[in-house]
Amino acid sequence: MPDLDNPFVLLFTGLGGTLLFASLVGLVLRHAVAKGQPNAVIDNLVARVNAWWWMVGLLGLVFWLGRDAVIGFFALLSFLALREFLTITDTRRGDHQALLASFFLCLPVHYALIWVDWYSLWSILVPVYGFLLLPILAALSGDPKRFLTRAATIQWGVMVAVYCLSHLPALLDLRIPGHEGDGMLLIAFLILVVQGSDVLQYVWGKLLGRHKLSPTLSPSKTWEGLIGGLLSATALGAAMSWITPFTPLQAAGLAFASCVMGFFGGLVLSAIKRDRGIKDWGHLIEGHGGMLDRLDSLCFSAPIFFHLVRYFWT
Repeated sequence: MPDLDNPFVLLFTGLGGTLLFASLVGLVLRHAVAKGQPNAVIDNLVARVNAWWWMVGLLGLVFWLGRDAVIGFFALLSFLALREFLTITDTRRGDHQALLASFFLCLPVHYALIWVDWYSLWSILVPVYGFLLLPILAALSGDPKRFLTRAATIQWGVMVAVYCLSHLPALLDLRIPGHEGDGMLLIAFLILVVQGSDVLQYVWGKLLGRHKLSPTLSPSKTWEGLIGGLLSATALGAAMSWITPFTPLQAAGLAFASCVMGFFGGLVLSAIKRDRGIKDWGHLIEGHGGMLDRLDSLCFSAPIFFHLVRYFWT
């Protein structure tokens, strides 16, 4: 029997039930609507649900292994996301030292500081010291061609893929009176509402979408999908307040702010993809694209959520 007093057990039991229902819906649609024939929308839905089984299972395992595993897991995600980001950029031989420092200095040192809970240093390591160090290393190569673009690209990649994303595991060390040790539940809350918003925007857009939001940057996004997804995810946040230190109203407000930033994260990263002439950041996750295709919204929402909680609840 599952321990129904454990919020993690209840949460992941609910997620498992939701995914089981989604899998059954996909099976019914594939046989009743598509008649077993290829259908782009239904096949994409099934692929997304199958990928979510793997992602939820992996996240549950990492949570079960504890704090060190969570930090290491997000460090790995940052490495993969940074690799995707810098792979599509136009770097030159003169950037090699800056690239090495990004992957093997900034990233591990930053996560090590989170691991030892040194907030006053990790919060400025990348945006101050990394910001200064990376162009210095590039300048020492003596290659001035497109220097500003190259330096800014590497800086931006480290900020998004390492610094911004790392605010998720940093939630582990927030000391909220009466809720010490609940950092993993905060991580779960943020991931579920932001990723839920992405899914709900997709669903509402398919059901009611008529007015394109930004045809040149993200042709699939609609105003109807955005509004429906944000409102639904806000309601989801309120309903999940029981795993957090927040009242339903507070949880709804945090969910709304996080999902708005998540939307802008997706839009900004879509603009970069369009600039580089690609559809997805990669092909790592079936039905989802690359790692950054799944993390773009979290990269923008995590710092906002972290600092709102840190300022108002600790």
